[in-house]
Formats: sequence, structure tokens, C-alpha cells
Amino acid sequence: MTAQKGKDLLLKLDSDGAGTFITVAGLRSRSLAFNARSVDITHSESAGRWRELLEGAGVRSASVTGRGIFRDASSDASLRQIFFDGLIRDWQIVIPDFGMVSGAFQITSLEFAGEHDGEMSFDLALESAGALSFAAA
Repeated sequence: MTAQKGKDLLLKLDSDGAGTFITVAGLRSRSLAFNARSVDITHSESAGRWRELLEGAGVRSASVTGRGIFRDASSDASLRQIFFDGLIRDWQIVIPDFGMVSGAFQITSLEFAGEHDGEMSFDLALESAGALSFAAA
């Protein structure tokens, strides 16, 4: 994969729960992290007392974070409402020249900040809430 523009990493929200995806506006930075917890099955007879892990048995999850500015867009209102209602929605994370990750996520953090001589900004954190799918580009 060649060098890519960070602005092309897109975060899209199913704003109405009916499959209408909108790009979250105003994001200046965003990231996606995949996690897999391991299951330790080491015992007293493990070879050389090295740790042993159980293949395919851990819990997998994904976390998404973003930081941006409000643009008075429909995505701003959707984010706030979904957070305050505690809803789980489908999201799409578009990774340029790599593919798209899709699935259910819950907004676990929504923070607001602002300086008296600057713009209002927000920080967003999502946690996966089910199986995710990947479609290659």
C-alpha cells in the first residue's frame, strides 16, 4: 500500500438505523484499532515453562477514535442523539486502498472542548458491539 492522505480515512454513521450512511463531518483525525485478547493455557508441564495460548479462543474487538470540529451538519446532531439515547448503530470505516470495515458500534465517549478564542471541538470514541465485516478495496 502506498502513502495515503489521512483525510481519506472516513468514518460513516448509519444515522437513522435504516442504512442511510453519512460521513461524520468535521473530523480532523481518526483511528481504528483491532484487539484480540489471548487465553493463557500454560500449565506445569508446558515446554520450557513457556506460555501457551489457546488458538482462536480470545475475545476480539475494535476501537475507533476521532477528533474534530462541529460544522453544524446532520452528523453532529446524530452523534449527540445516538450518544444520549445509548444506541448501537452500524458504522463504516473506509480505509483508502485497503477496504472497508463495517459493523455495530456504540459511542462510549463524546467530549466537548473549546478555547475562548477558538472553535468548539469534540472527541469521539466507539467500541465494537458485535461481529465486524471487512470488504477489500
